[in-house]
Amino acid sequence: MATWGYVAIDKSGKETKGSRDADSKEQVTRELKNQGMIVLDITEQNALTKDISIDFGGKPTPRDLAVFCRQFASITRAGVTIIQTLNMLAEQTENVKMQKALQAVRANVEKGESFADSLARHDNVFPELLVQMARAGEASGSLETAMERMAIQFEKSAKTQALIKKAMIYPIVVACVAVAVVIVMLVFVIPRYMDMFEELGTELPAITKAVVAMSTFIQNYWFIIVPVVAITVFAVKTWAKTNSGKHVVGKLALKIPAIKNMVVKSASAQMARTLSTLLTAGVPLIEAVDIVADTMGNIWFKEALKESVEQIMIGVPLSQPLQTSGLFPPMVYHMIRIGEEAGSTEEMLNKLADYYEEEVEMAVQSLMAAMEPMIIIVLACIVGVLIGAVMAPMVNLYAALDNL
Repeated sequence: MATWGYVAIDKSGKETKGSRDADSKEQVTRELKNQGMIVLDITEQNALTKDISIDFGGKPTPRDLAVFCRQFASITRAGVTIIQTLNMLAEQTENVKMQKALQAVRANVEKGESFADSLARHDNVFPELLVQMARAGEASGSLETAMERMAIQFEKSAKTQALIKKAMIYPIVVACVAVAVVIVMLVFVIPRYMDMFEELGTELPAITKAVVAMSTFIQNYWFIIVPVVAITVFAVKTWAKTNSGKHVVGKLALKIPAIKNMVVKSASAQMARTLSTLLTAGVPLIEAVDIVADTMGNIWFKEALKESVEQIMIGVPLSQPLQTSGLFPPMVYHMIRIGEEAGSTEEMLNKLADYYEEEVEMAVQSLMAAMEPMIIIVLACIVGVLIGAVMAPMVNLYAALDNL
């Protein structure tokens, strides 16, 4: 996702400048036009031209948004006005960025702006999905219901993300421990043993010589290794955010057997849940699929849904391009096709979402069960090599003494 600087004319006729994070220039243009702005110029910003701002509040998590939507629906249903509700929620939220955004939204609503348009002004806090649901709720007079549906949507999203993060914690911790053990062995343990072997004048085995060479290299050139590793990590992360990087990373996620199952099921659950939420709120299918595409994390699923929008525009049912993409499981497009024929697409999407959310949970558990022994074996092999490098000269020394 790149940062785009823009110059536009707002509803009051004043020229305004700002920046937004988006995947493309067209997305920024569409978002600004939806807010009633006239776009004059949009350019991609780099590290030198990017607006500098200090904000100690992190971006709201799906859990934060779920709590906001749930409380908003409950308070407004009790008869409290939207302005009072926003004031109450702004005071009690712990997220600084969200608090400031809610205060600004309240101020705009007081000026007569719609709730949805006020949310749209803060796209770095409130996702487009929430904005569209709020707009649909205001148009149909069921804003509370729309916000309740969004609360469920964000709660499901938060649960899925938590499961995936849970699966990643164990291998990351073990990998860090493995790196720490290797560094300690190479920097502190191996050199002490090598001094002892050199005093004895014994011939070192090949494995020991290799480990000693690695230990010497780390000790002599650590001041080069550390910045090289840091620069490499930064470069890879920066590249992964580019269009080509997203395609490569997304393709790898779909090729690696260990995580492919989880990625596909997670994308299917997200697509089905989000699309069902939008359609139930009365958002047109073409617009709903386009919004869902922007919420997808893997760029291949995103592009498949974008292509589906073009097919739907010419009268092709959604199930057909989903099947043609080859990314979604057969159950997804078969169930959607049944819903299209029976006129119950939203119901089928809900069932799909429930099914694949359970499948994601099972896939995460299976992945963790498979990774734990694999990681232990890898760690044991690394430590075993280091211990072997230390013990091999001692074994040779004892063998030589036995032959005397």
